[in-house]
Amino acid sequence: MRPVRHADGRPPIKRLLSPLALIAAWQLASVIGLLPEQLLAAPSAVAATGWDLVVSGTLPEALAVSLQRVVLGFTAGAVAGIGLALVAGLSKIGEHAVDPPIQMLRAVPLFGLIPLFILWFGIEETPKVVLLAIGVALPLYINTFAGIRGVDAKLGEVAAVLKLRRAELIRHIVLPGALPQLLVGLRQSLGIGWLALIVAEQINASAGLGHMINDAREFLRTDVIVVGLLVYCVLGLLTDSLVRLLERRALTWRRGLLS
Repeated sequence: MRPVRHADGRPPIKRLLSPLALIAAWQLASVIGLLPEQLLAAPSAVAATGWDLVVSGTLPEALAVSLQRVVLGFTAGAVAGIGLALVAGLSKIGEHAVDPPIQMLRAVPLFGLIPLFILWFGIEETPKVVLLAIGVALPLYINTFAGIRGVDAKLGEVAAVLKLRRAELIRHIVLPGALPQLLVGLRQSLGIGWLALIVAEQINASAGLGHMINDAREFLRTDVIVVGLLVYCVLGLLTDSLVRLLERRALTWRRGLLS
């Protein structure tokens, strides 16, 4: 059996060499004193701290709170983004009603809305979830709208001949045709969603990964801060991998074109 290789022909192990080299250099700099612990803890200290946080239950509890926020914000943002894209993409009236406000909102810095959200929603969970939902909705809307408008018009003629109802048209022609763009938007949304979560959890959070990182900052615990940031990174990579897996499964018909 041949070893698994990437599209460029290189074995996967080679992609690990540069990260491992960076970690080794980081550890060496910490050991010889070039990188003081007050500035950045050594990888060995970060690993030990991560294990202690898991055993004590601190990290699992913080992770559970953050994941709950992600699920709520992502679900709301995905429903809003895809729903608005369908409204705007399937009719000119819907486009004129929906697209201008969305484009205006897209031009506003997302994190610049935080002061308004605090005034409107307070400092509890609502502003965090709303911020995350907007960060998710915008890329999904833009990509899904482009995908809908990119569906071959001849397929619409086929739907007319077959006398498909509106719901059937959307289910069997519009959404499958827009699926590649929708999945691109989904990957972008997940990236922005995790970034939005990091910022949102700085809004007077009393629990979650952001709260854990803020507490660590107060006590100059760079090891805890790095553990929290690494968890964010791992979660982002895992969700992106899941979407890529979904993309391969849902778009199997494209493999022949790419071979």
